Amino acid sequence: MSHGDRVRVGLAMGEAVAARQFGHGELDALSDRVDLLPGVITSFEDPAARAALAEVDVLLTSWGCPTIDEDVLGHAPRLRAVVHAAGTVKTIAGDGVWSRDLPVSSMADLNALPVAEYVLAMILLENKRVLPVIEEHRRTRKFPDESVYVGAGNYRKRVGLISASKVGRRVAELLLPFDLEVVIADPYCPTDEIESLGASKIELAELFATCDIVSLHTPLLPQTIGMITGELLGRMADGATFINTARGKIVDHEALIKEAATGRIRVILDVTDPEPLPEDSPLWDLPDVVLTPHLAGSKGRELDRMADGAVSEINRIAAGEPLRFRVPADRRDLLA
Repeated sequence: MSHGDRVRVGLAMGEAVAARQFGHGELDALSDRVDLLPGVITSFEDPAARAALAEVDVLLTSWGCPTIDEDVLGHAPRLRAVVHAAGTVKTIAGDGVWSRDLPVSSMADLNALPVAEYVLAMILLENKRVLPVIEEHRRTRKFPDESVYVGAGNYRKRVGLISASKVGRRVAELLLPFDLEVVIADPYCPTDEIESLGASKIELAELFATCDIVSLHTPLLPQTIGMITGELLGRMADGATFINTARGKIVDHEALIKEAATGRIRVILDVTDPEPLPEDSPLWDLPDVVLTPHLAGSKGRELDRMADGAVSEINRIAAGEPLRFRVPADRRDLLA
């Protein structure tokens, strides 16, 4: 695609997603070099979709986009890039996308920010004992005894982050202004990179044994399923808190239930396995477990950030500029 060419863009995502993310004028910010094809592709098998694919230069995708496989690519001879207005591209970008070296851009970096903000909020509230005190205050209608605050506060506490992933790095950056010690366990991240985030590198077992807060940020991969074992959870200090905003399958949930049932540790879960939890799961009723319904990622106005980011990427393509959020093809096996 030469610098002066017009860029034809087709939307491929669920209809409800298109209305939610791009139904409020977000696409008005597209460059005047961009032509937006009418309609939303929800199935690549549809004859109208096949006709659109023949014309499209860039596919603007989001949640609900079918997989872009060899058959789809065969009907899209002009396709030059895929811009994904959501997080992981693992389910939408087939092998042919990577073998053709088609540029793929993902808004995963932008989705990482609200997750990191959620984690920051939970860390600060947990260290301050806000969440358990709220429940006691409501139940007793009295101020709690001051003994509940022994050891509380966001001063000289140790926070352990599992994985220097996009979210893990964001959390480390957000924690910089606070008087907290941050450690990161990630065997693939060099020590100097972790230190550049204001953290120290640590082994996973030591992280569990020594941290007041343990926050999981590992991507879900075949090799990470069940990596958080009962043995690791058993190393946590009494009163420590385990936070999971990654994926439920990374944790041995039976072991987590067993550990949480002792009342020895606190647990904050935005993700579970399965999801949602069965109605009879013990986690619903354990007093030291906080459950939120997978809301840490982009919701509401935060979806606008991802839409705006995707539009900016398309404008970069139209201007002949490099993509800001291109997904490296050589890291596709590490995609969550």
